[in-house]
Amino acid sequence: MNPMNLPADSLVNYIFPNNAEVAWSIMIVIYPYITGLVAGAFVVSSMYHVFKVKEFKPIANFALIASFCFGLFAGLPLLVHLGQPQRAWEIYVTPHTTSAMSVFGYVYSGYLVLLMVEIWIIYRKYFIEMANKTGGLWKLVWTVLALGVTEYHPESEKYDRKFASFLAGLGIPWACILHGYVGFVFGSVKAVAWWATALQPFIFLSSAIVSGMAMLFLMYAFIMWRRRQDYDYVMVKKYAISLWIAFLLDYALEVLELVFVSYERGLHWALIKPLLSGPLWESYALGQMGFLSIAPILVLGVVSLLDVRGKALVYFTSLASLMLVLQVLVMRFNVVVGGQLISKSGRGFVDYEFEFFTKEGVLTAMIIFAMPFVAYYIISRFLPIFERKSLQLRPDE
Repeated sequence: MNPMNLPADSLVNYIFPNNAEVAWSIMIVIYPYITGLVAGAFVVSSMYHVFKVKEFKPIANFALIASFCFGLFAGLPLLVHLGQPQRAWEIYVTPHTTSAMSVFGYVYSGYLVLLMVEIWIIYRKYFIEMANKTGGLWKLVWTVLALGVTEYHPESEKYDRKFASFLAGLGIPWACILHGYVGFVFGSVKAVAWWATALQPFIFLSSAIVSGMAMLFLMYAFIMWRRRQDYDYVMVKKYAISLWIAFLLDYALEVLELVFVSYERGLHWALIKPLLSGPLWESYALGQMGFLSIAPILVLGVVSLLDVRGKALVYFTSLASLMLVLQVLVMRFNVVVGGQLISKSGRGFVDYEFEFFTKEGVLTAMIIFAMPFVAYYIISRFLPIFERKSLQLRPDE
């Protein structure tokens, strides 16, 4: 038919897809990623404070401080993404119980307060010691941190330990809610085929634990190497086994999600299959579910099942941790950006290109992601994060 003969109200030159751009980009990728690091690091801390896994004692306080540092900046990507970030505080003064994002404001801020109180309880004795040991302005600083209490009785340590364990136990379900809700937000969006699954909250939570544990071990390995201090090989072995088990469960959930959707072969599969075999083939099939999953499973399996000792144990666990950190990051990208690549018309895909210098570009994401590590470095200048017995110099090689 000649286009000139079409009715006046007809659309001319209308092509699919009808989406102009991907609305949720890199900022919404690193937002759940950093939130996951908060939950994962806190779980490691709770392994000692709650479940009394003695092998994790040398890194329990380290994990707690790291969780707090990541938590400080978990909401920053959202503020960058918002068109009016100066109005973000209104989420607290205009509560909306039916909005997942509104509830998140209270869950997130409450969790940060819990972390701060637990850190204060654990280091209260140190604050009092420093207040009595120093003078001048520093004495005032440490006295303020000790809330004006400059005496520490033997009974106080017992009560502080019990209260810290209570807060750690309370923080476990809180951490699960904090990150599980992110998967809930995506899973409840029925209009996007790649997101609409009841497994989404569990996948986000399990991958959060994996990424938090992996990132924490990379930090630990780097700090011990930088200070030329002994690694706690007993802890590393236990840590590698725990990380291996955690990722096996996470990977099983990711595979289960794909198998269920493909077996059901409903309307969603007609959209998801071309997506996975097309735009997401490299990042999902080859990256997330392929090399970045199979390789760490094999490496951690060797470390866990065989008698790997010494520095080889640290090297292999670090390698696997690096791959798992990347695996979860790629997974976040595939979920957040990948789900939006499906055209709203159901025909064709939206093009996505990485931007570097824009407000929500790669450079901004790198700066935000670096902030928790800077915060940890500053805090570590003032607090004795690692147990003293683990701070022994390694012999020169």
